[in-house]
Amino acid sequence: MSKSRTVLKRQRKEIIIDKATELFARKDYHDVMMDDVARLSKVAKGTLYNYFESKEKLYNEIIKSNFERLLSSVKSVLSNESLIIESLYSYVSSLFQFLISHKNFFKIYLSQISRSDEENNSDIKLKTEELNSLLSGIIYKGKRENIFRDVEEDFAVRLIVGNIINSVQRSIENNFSDEQLISERENLFDFILHSIYAGFDNSMIRPLKNKTIVLTRTVEQSAESASAFSELGAKVIIFPTLEIVPPVSWKGFDEIVSDKNKIDFLIFTSAHTVTMFAHRLSELQKEFDYSKTKVVAIGSKTSLICEQYKIPVNIIPEKFSGEGVVEALSEYNLKNKVVFIPRSAIGRTELPKGLEELGAIIKTVPVYNVSLPGKSVIDKSLKQLKESKPDVYVFTSPSTFENFLTIMKIDNPALYFKGVDVAAIGPTTKSAIESKKVKVSIMPSEFTIKGLADKMIEYYRSKEK
Repeated sequence: MSKSRTVLKRQRKEIIIDKATELFARKDYHDVMMDDVARLSKVAKGTLYNYFESKEKLYNEIIKSNFERLLSSVKSVLSNESLIIESLYSYVSSLFQFLISHKNFFKIYLSQISRSDEENNSDIKLKTEELNSLLSGIIYKGKRENIFRDVEEDFAVRLIVGNIINSVQRSIENNFSDEQLISERENLFDFILHSIYAGFDNSMIRPLKNKTIVLTRTVEQSAESASAFSELGAKVIIFPTLEIVPPVSWKGFDEIVSDKNKIDFLIFTSAHTVTMFAHRLSELQKEFDYSKTKVVAIGSKTSLICEQYKIPVNIIPEKFSGEGVVEALSEYNLKNKVVFIPRSAIGRTELPKGLEELGAIIKTVPVYNVSLPGKSVIDKSLKQLKESKPDVYVFTSPSTFENFLTIMKIDNPALYFKGVDVAAIGPTTKSAIESKKVKVSIMPSEFTIKGLADKMIEYYRSKEK
């Protein structure tokens, strides 16, 4: 059979299934005759029998087709989640949304889940078990991490899925508007989360609910950082303002790592410096001898990236800043010691100067540069920002702030940010923002996304008192 005929046959089959789905949604499938299916699908009865040997096979095809779409939808959403509460929310939200969006399939599913005949229900039971196992995995992980109560997983799964089904049925029967559906879904999730959460105060686990946060970071970091806020209940608008690109030249870096002279200290100031350092070594096919060098990583995230690249970390300063590095290394004799600092092309000078004052010989070269992201990258963010009313803007470096002003063509920053809160990840970013006459309301003592999220919770709770 030619390729075009195969495609047409598959398309016709899909049309038949869609038409039959519509029919089954209105009548119990045992009462449906193949004549009715043929009439509604406008396909000859004989053609139908070429595809399906019986009504049961047609029914199974419909269930299989729609369930595969459902499972694919839920798995796709869960594949991007790493945090427990966010994964539970994604499961509840995506299942609810799918069943609402495919009402005919939901009606078939609802009419069949209570049937006892094993033969006709084998497919739907297997697919239901697969769907439930995804939820069971989330609950198991949540219990293991002491986020959820020590609930019996199968029982909890049945209750949660049952609640979702009842909520969908209620929404369909009452013909809820889009706005009501959103409210129903959010209330449903809050109810489910409250019932299995290890604590008892729902406001403690979603303290940023009803807050809209604009998060500015690099293209690579944005989605990961957003999860820290979305798990706390916030709506996050990811707004990439930086894109990491290689430096103009690797010449300086190549000379330093190829030099036979010993490097006493290697300082990674960010996850990006680690990644670009490792990638360039790989391109050079060079192994770095860490046994002769003490590696310093600023921040737990930078340390984690080092671990992923099998770079042993010797020192993590208590303060995640240049000042913290100088303080940590002041305990060592740095006189005439070689300190290598891979950095961004716009890296600050405070750290090298502080170490030079301790007698160190500084070697520092750019291993990456930052540029404005392309229009296609930020189009969605621009649309979301236009349609939303943000409560707080988060800036994680002077560059994220300055690039945001450039992208949005903001001539008067003080006026633009009037009436909203602005958060800065650290004092350097805070200074850059305030130099434009913009007030910074939130700045953590720990200069990390987690520290920023904790400070934001503290800030909004204090405003509610």
